[in-house]
Amino acid sequence: MFDPSKAVYFAGGAYQISAGVTHDVLDPSNLNTVGIRSEVTAAEMGAALDDATKAQRAWSKFDAKTRATILHQIASRIEATDMRRCAELMSREMGKPYPEAIGEVANCAGAFRYFAEMARDDGGKVAGTTQAGSFQHSRYEALGVSVHIMPFNFPILLMCWTVAASLASGNGCIIKPAPATTLSTLEFMQVFDPLPAGLVACLPGGAELATALIESPKTHAVAFTGSVAAGRAVAMAAAGQMKPAVIEAGGSDPMIITANAPVDVAAAGAVTAAFHMSGQVCTSAERFFVVDSIHDEFIARFAEETQRLRIGNGLTRAEIGPLVSKAARDKVIRLVEDAKSKGATVVVGGRIPESEPTGWFYEPTILTGCTQDMAIMREECFGPVAAVMRVADFDQAIERANDSEFGLGASVFTTSLDEAMDAAERLEAGMVWINNPLIDNDALPFGGWKKSGLGRELSRLGLDTFRRSKMVIIDHKPVVQGWWYPYPDEWFYEHGGRKHS
Repeated sequence: MFDPSKAVYFAGGAYQISAGVTHDVLDPSNLNTVGIRSEVTAAEMGAALDDATKAQRAWSKFDAKTRATILHQIASRIEATDMRRCAELMSREMGKPYPEAIGEVANCAGAFRYFAEMARDDGGKVAGTTQAGSFQHSRYEALGVSVHIMPFNFPILLMCWTVAASLASGNGCIIKPAPATTLSTLEFMQVFDPLPAGLVACLPGGAELATALIESPKTHAVAFTGSVAAGRAVAMAAAGQMKPAVIEAGGSDPMIITANAPVDVAAAGAVTAAFHMSGQVCTSAERFFVVDSIHDEFIARFAEETQRLRIGNGLTRAEIGPLVSKAARDKVIRLVEDAKSKGATVVVGGRIPESEPTGWFYEPTILTGCTQDMAIMREECFGPVAAVMRVADFDQAIERANDSEFGLGASVFTTSLDEAMDAAERLEAGMVWINNPLIDNDALPFGGWKKSGLGRELSRLGLDTFRRSKMVIIDHKPVVQGWWYPYPDEWFYEHGGRKHS
């Protein structure tokens, strides 16, 4: 059983005491100590990689049905295990409201079931032959050991998305949790008991550990979720080792409210899209483009809905918990103050709540009058702020939404089918939501365009990230082929050549 008061890591199928440097884990809502986390040593990392390598060699030889059966057992453990302790640890160490934490863990089983069956369904391809008597096909094989560098905002769910795909492909997995959510990630490791010991490891640490894992010759693929800057560094490091990588690097998602939007629905949806988990969601709506004819009505309803939200500790009845750290809140404050200095108006929020003087809280905030020269329209805020720009019409909204180096997701509220179809085609983003922001689907690819990432999670594309193809040509009746050396003399004459004596 995991004990958060001890500096441990998970390897070899069990919790191990780490000899590495330790850090107190603080609750961002009250700064109380929740537990301690370690940074594994190089020797501990090496031993975990050796264990994973050994276990993976056996795992890769399992047939697809057997692997699928074990992955279904993991899903059943997730569904049957009391996950309240894991969810509570998540709330305490990073501030997420408890209903969202328990909901996150509950949603993980589906990924294991989906990829278990997806890997069983597709093991390669038989191609139309280019020569009679030749069986020509491709097959998929495991890469080896994959590295999973995880974020703090959805530490369990996003881990399961890539770990399930990697395991289904026959790989071993090394998980490096975000420092801010090390405890809940370690607690979750118990669900992997049905796997061969050592196949999955959870190694706490920071950027140095991530670099070491990527550079190790004992790892063969990388999955990363985090900031653009960190994602670029991970992508370059993986490329330097010629390792495939899936990079989800965040964004600054736009939301368009058209003249044909259902205002009440749009306002309610905007509150969730902007302020879910205090805006600390990669696909949070941060930049709002509201058509002039509906702008004032929408802002009034948006403000009313926002003022209904409760602020407080994630284990209380509150929708808005603290930001994960002082640095995270400082960034939000900087961006709001910059916008105000350039003419933006605070409609709601824009301050630290008086009711929560301790911890890293910030009120859900609506800014109007925003312009493209404001930093908040160019950077990822990752906080509870909706920056609103008034636009003339739908076309200008699309143009402004696309004017960004990010391209993760984009949302639109409209009752016009023409606008919905046009937006789906013209928006420069990996995901588009019409009238229902933020949802995902195991069977559809998750990921962004531009600087928001490389590769895809979920769907068949997410599975392909963790397996490699091999072309196989089998001539079951060996014969001498007519095109083999030496060429007949007449070929030279037919192609303008000369016969040399």
